[in-house]
Amino acid sequence: MKKQKVVQVFSPDGALGCAIPGFQPRDAQLEMAQAVANNIDEKSQLVVEAPTGTGKTFAYLVPALMAGKKTIISTGSKNLQDQLYKRDLPTIIKALHYTGTTALLKGRANYLCLERLDYTIAQGVMGKKEVLTDLKKIRRWNERTKTGDFSECTSIAEDSPIFSQLVSTKENCLGSDCPHFKNCYVLSARKKAMQADVVVVNHHLFFADMAVKQGGFGEIIPDAEVVIFDEAHQIPDIASQYFGETLSSRQVFELCRDLTLIYRTELKDLKQLGAVADSVQTAVQELRLTLGESGSKGNWRDIYPKDDVQKAMQQVLAKMLFAIEVAKPELKRSQALLNIYERMTNFYQLLSRLTETEVTGYCYWYETFGRHFSLNITPLSVAGRFKNQMEKQDSAWIFTSATLEVAGKFDYFCRRLGLKNAKTLRLESPFDYPNQAMLCVPRNLPPPNGRQTLQELGKRLLPVIKANKGCCFVLCTSNFMMRGFAEYFREHSNLNILLQGETTKAKLLEQFVTEENSVLVATTSFWEGIDVRGEALSLVIIDKLPFTAPDEPLLQARIEDCRMQGHNPFTSIQIPEAVITLKQGVGRLIRDIQDRGVVMICDSRLVMKPYGATFLQSLPNAKRTRSLRNVVQFLTSLQKTNSENNS
Repeated sequence: MKKQKVVQVFSPDGALGCAIPGFQPRDAQLEMAQAVANNIDEKSQLVVEAPTGTGKTFAYLVPALMAGKKTIISTGSKNLQDQLYKRDLPTIIKALHYTGTTALLKGRANYLCLERLDYTIAQGVMGKKEVLTDLKKIRRWNERTKTGDFSECTSIAEDSPIFSQLVSTKENCLGSDCPHFKNCYVLSARKKAMQADVVVVNHHLFFADMAVKQGGFGEIIPDAEVVIFDEAHQIPDIASQYFGETLSSRQVFELCRDLTLIYRTELKDLKQLGAVADSVQTAVQELRLTLGESGSKGNWRDIYPKDDVQKAMQQVLAKMLFAIEVAKPELKRSQALLNIYERMTNFYQLLSRLTETEVTGYCYWYETFGRHFSLNITPLSVAGRFKNQMEKQDSAWIFTSATLEVAGKFDYFCRRLGLKNAKTLRLESPFDYPNQAMLCVPRNLPPPNGRQTLQELGKRLLPVIKANKGCCFVLCTSNFMMRGFAEYFREHSNLNILLQGETTKAKLLEQFVTEENSVLVATTSFWEGIDVRGEALSLVIIDKLPFTAPDEPLLQARIEDCRMQGHNPFTSIQIPEAVITLKQGVGRLIRDIQDRGVVMICDSRLVMKPYGATFLQSLPNAKRTRSLRNVVQFLTSLQKTNSENNS
């Protein structure tokens, strides 16, 4: 690909300038586009940190389409996936007069399963009366949809319980034996992806598919000559989920339900099938009771040796094995039973591996939620597996995000993915941070984990938030702090306090932007992927440095493994991860060249501890202060300017 052609596309009178009203060339965007073009020609590895405002989507789309090669673009979320496919990609296609084909591919949980729809209509929905109303809406929508993609069904809330009842899983899918096989939405999407020149997926689907076969990709994502990861900072953690193994009580309960259904419909003479299904479910429920309270997460190696847990686990294994023995002689009578038998066998094998906790290189952990639980075996590193895949596939690999480097280096990200010879590029932000933003670490802060920290912080923060008339995100590192701040602000002010979890994410953001004096108090899921521009958001408060909880089992295992290799886990793992997360949170403030505001980080370790310099070096070069008075003056001046501009 000739360098001059890429330069021409991004010039003021080039293809983008002619096709996009108001398009302005950006030096950083062009620099990234040229680096991507070179990487595609060389079929090498490229890691790019592209700050917000760089225009990185166009910077990788243009050279990818100009190259005319089979391309996979993987995004960090389904929302970004839809935005890329429905907005950004069509814009570039039109500008470049691209004649290739494109496809959008999601995981099967995003598509309506026609067989499950028939089943739910026949058996009735589970849940409240509203769920039945949602089912009627989906039946009407199904008459006109061509894709079966639930994101198109906008008349139903995205968190409606109906969706989980109308999707297939890899375990219960009937495949070619399904009566709706020829009209299957998942199959149709896969076929289109196999034939397309450019396929847009998300990281979860990409790694679920990569995990299908040791020797290469599964059948969902075809081999490609160019692979681009947007929001690439998420990749190592997502990959570890799919390179590991998980068994949940929900999966087992679904299997028991399907066994019972087979007995009641196809094999009515095989009463023992129903009995073994009940016995497996009871054993799993007993195991759940031994795992303790809801919302706990722990090291399976620590809890499994306990007598009650080990006894319950062995009981589940025994009941599952007996169910397998009951089903085996009858397999020729029912294809559906054969599918269930294969699931039972896989579950039994995984349960057996969960008793072999002496295997090294993996974290064995459990998690409880309500009446359910999951058991997990997760690799401590995905570097070897991912590196092997890249070596087997003769492709160009591009990784980009706004948060990849730590203190000017990409070592942490590259090490986690096994990138040995990757070229790296850190682009400069197009924003004028010294004039657009202020960073404040207030003086005399209470200790991060003190008893009175929440109350004392609330007293200090509330006057600043009031002075700013809301327009504020309060990003917390724990649910305890999130709920505590929301309660304190509601009790001591008339501000419009919006709390994560009280309604959907989309509804919260809509209320935040449209309602006056709004303060959004949130945790993890609002630290990234949120784009609020303009006067609606001018203050972001972060309660403390986002170190992962030390009792998180996977982190514990990685720390121990790091120590065994002779490294310092605090500097090698904990600090880099916290830096990347903090950069994401800070990045919520300035999203546009017109944005102005303040980021407050309420953790004195930033200025008192030696490692604080690593965090500060990784953050934008906003003007800095420790005075809340300076913060209020800065915010007040912004309000005055905004008022004058709007009058």
